[in-house]
Amino acid sequence: MEKPFSLLYQVFLFSVLYANYAMAGGAPVHIFPAPAGEPLSQHFTVTVENQKVPVYIARVSAITIINPEVRQDGEAAFASFDIDGNVNVTVTYPQPVQTAKILPLHSGISPVISGNQITFSVSGPACLTLEINGDWMNSLHLFINPFESNIPQPNDPNVIYYGPGIHKIRPLKVSSGKTVYIAGGAVVYGKAGFTKTPIFSLDGSNIVLRGRGIIDGSMVPNPARNGNILKVQGNDIRIEGIILRDSASWTLPIISSNRVKVNNIKILGWRDNSDGIDIVNSHFVEASNSFLRTFDDLIVIKTIKKNKQGSSNIVIKHNVLWNEIAHALSLGAELQENIDNVIFSDCDIIHDKGREWLLRVFNADSGTVRHIVFDNIRVEEARRLMSLWIGDNIWSKDAERGNIEDVVFSNIRTSTFEQTDPFAELAGFDPKHAIRFVKFENVSVGDRRMEASDIDQNDFVGDVSILP
Repeated sequence: MEKPFSLLYQVFLFSVLYANYAMAGGAPVHIFPAPAGEPLSQHFTVTVENQKVPVYIARVSAITIINPEVRQDGEAAFASFDIDGNVNVTVTYPQPVQTAKILPLHSGISPVISGNQITFSVSGPACLTLEINGDWMNSLHLFINPFESNIPQPNDPNVIYYGPGIHKIRPLKVSSGKTVYIAGGAVVYGKAGFTKTPIFSLDGSNIVLRGRGIIDGSMVPNPARNGNILKVQGNDIRIEGIILRDSASWTLPIISSNRVKVNNIKILGWRDNSDGIDIVNSHFVEASNSFLRTFDDLIVIKTIKKNKQGSSNIVIKHNVLWNEIAHALSLGAELQENIDNVIFSDCDIIHDKGREWLLRVFNADSGTVRHIVFDNIRVEEARRLMSLWIGDNIWSKDAERGNIEDVVFSNIRTSTFEQTDPFAELAGFDPKHAIRFVKFENVSVGDRRMEASDIDQNDFVGDVSILP
């Protein structure tokens, strides 16, 4: 394990930051200085309560609408700070601002434009995206956190502490009872030369990884879909507050685990297969209050291994999602074991630029999927909205197909929709591998309610209802 700073130096930096905050008279904002040598954005300047906030950069990528085989790359920016009460935010742009939009629209924030500046106020934690002059690719993400509490001490023997600064580390396996703390102003890079190995592996029980810093996978080479930024395999694990940037593969897989809580994390990825959160053969998992913008799937639930464990009791709620190429909230395609009791609720999908269905159960194997709820999902734009599908494709491992039962889509509201596909696709495989008991309740696109003619279904689908 490497610690670039001595313990005394870490304590010194830690105390200086909090002393500066205290001398500011308890202002309702906490800003973390960027480490020396870390590249920052040249396009955005952000101040909160007249205090400058570092603006970091993140590579992003999308497929083009005209030719899906062609990629377009860009450079998004992000800033992170903590607040405790109402604050005023000012963003300065290098060119005159003609239009400015803050997403999700559900936030209700209307920015004020004056020349090349945008101002607005915010009163609580939020994951906001600012788009200026219609430039959605190179947008500014604002990660507004609550104040931290019970911050671990650097000299605690059960704490692996990364203070402010740049750290370059070998892959680290974190064992039971340990806490990894990545302070605001810290950027932890996984070293090049290590493939197929996560930067951090949380392998055991009662493990915490938290903080306000950044874990970055950009030094890990891209070929052959190399390692994750963070991998979980254990019980009673908590991940909170951190930023995960540029993973070479799935950013955060949770595999064969129980009682895992992911809260207030931010994921930015641009590479092929850079999924956000993959929940595999796991139970009692919750992912909430987070932001995800990746090139591939955002939050997906799978059962890859035939270990008779399946996946169950999973809650995904209060997240802001930006979908580039694949699915925003989904199950599959690999479903070799059963999945039971999954709730996706109260999420905002602020962009859909992809080619797949946004909300989907995608069953390419033999598992049975039942008791799935998509509720209160606000979609700013959609190309392909809802899908339940059973079939054989390149991801299939099993010779036999599975089933899908008891799925509810309720309170799904879409602002704009490219009406090249139906609202929903329901495709069973054969009479023995079918879709049953599907409810659509209060589903609308714009001002129009969903109707029976908005569903494309085959003969292996039954018991479908639409309300009202």
